[in-house]
This record gives sequence, structure tokens and C-alpha cells, in this order.
Amino acid sequence: MSQDILTTETNRRQLQQIIAGLSDGVILLELDQTILWANEAALAMHGVSRIGDLGANAREYARRFALRYRNNHPVPADNYPISRVARGETFGDVLVEVTPTGDEEHTWVHNVRSMVLTDTAGEPESLVLIMDDVTEWASAEQRFEKTFNANPAPAVICRLSDLRYIKVNPGFLDMTGYARDQVIGASTYELDVLEGAENKDLAKQRLREGTTIPQMPAQLQLSGGGCKQVIVAGQPLELNDEA
Repeated sequence: MSQDILTTETNRRQLQQIIAGLSDGVILLELDQTILWANEAALAMHGVSRIGDLGANAREYARRFALRYRNNHPVPADNYPISRVARGETFGDVLVEVTPTGDEEHTWVHNVRSMVLTDTAGEPESLVLIMDDVTEWASAEQRFEKTFNANPAPAVICRLSDLRYIKVNPGFLDMTGYARDQVIGASTYELDVLEGAENKDLAKQRLREGTTIPQMPAQLQLSGGGCKQVIVAGQPLELNDEA
């Protein structure tokens, strides 16, 4: 066995020892897409106990696990994170739902990123998938979405970093006549729900500060023209680690 091979094997063993106890799931692949190794966290995030249960390679993995995006659209096999890293792609923060084929009762949500490890010459040597189990967070977000959408009181959520609307519930759309795509992504300057507020200056100051906007009467402009008398108020919240 050559010194280069010995060095490579030693480095891999050291790498495996380092990442074995991490809470992040880690899967190592060979350049030929063979699944080389996975730590306990990665196995648990797939509901399996042995590396072989993940499949021998990226192709088998795609047959054993069904992946969906958070919008419930299936992920094409070529776009599976494991397939993308097998092609040498590096990416970050890909959010997918993972379900074992034939077992729809068990689903995990993974936030996945990749790395390509290189040798001393800078050539690709190993491929790495790193995943966080964000199932609990995703479940909480889903519960929030259901509550937000079911709330009969008209509501919008504005991101403080750029003052753009990121969520709107059916109550707001029904009352104002706007379509969802007219609201989502629009700024508070383009669709100003505080324009007709009784104490507009205070309301806008509180919005910029990210603090509570007290209830106050307002006139809300409608999509088809005219306006409606409403009570507006605002409350800061954290959503997806954003305010």
C-alpha cells in the first residue's frame, strides 16, 4: 500500500472520529457516488441503523427515500442533495422533507448543505453531505401557518429588514380585494396599510423600530378603489429566525 493511500485512509479515519459524535448528520461519499460512511445522527435522521440501509450509492438512496420540497412538490432524483453533491456541486441550506419509500408515516425535515474535500493538490477527494434535523421547527412553522391562515382577522406579516410583506392571510385578501401575488414581495411603501392610520407617524416609527404598534383607527385602501374603516395594530414576532 502506497504512502499516499495510507495517508488518505488515516485522514479519513481521523475525520470519521471527529464527526462521529456531532449532532449534525454527516454522509461521506466517494467520487464514484458510493456512500462511504455516515455518522449516527445521519442514520437516525433517516430512521435506519446501518449505513447499508441508506443504499450503496446516490442512485440507490433515491430509490429508498422520497424527497419533497416544503411546497409539497417532489424533488426530482437528479436534484436530490446526495445526487447534486455526487456531481461535485456545493450548496447550502436546501430544505427537504425525507420519507422512507413505502413508509409515509415517518417523515423528517432536513436542512442540507454540501462540501467537496480536496487533496493536497486541490483535486476533489471526498464528498460530504451535512444535514440538520429541523423537523420540530418545521412542525411549529406548519402549525403557525395553519393558525395564521385560519384566523378570520385580516393580517399581513412584514419583514423588518426590507419592509416587504412575506405572508398574507385569506382574511386580508377577501377584505381588500388584492391577489396574493400583489401583496407578497410588495414593500410597505407600495402597499401602505398604515397610510390612513389615525396616528400614522407613531405607527411608522414603531414599525421601523420593530416594536408593538398600538391599536388605532385607520382607513385601508382597497384594490378596486375606495377605502374601508379598520382598526390596525402590529406585534413583533420571529419567523424563520427573522424579525
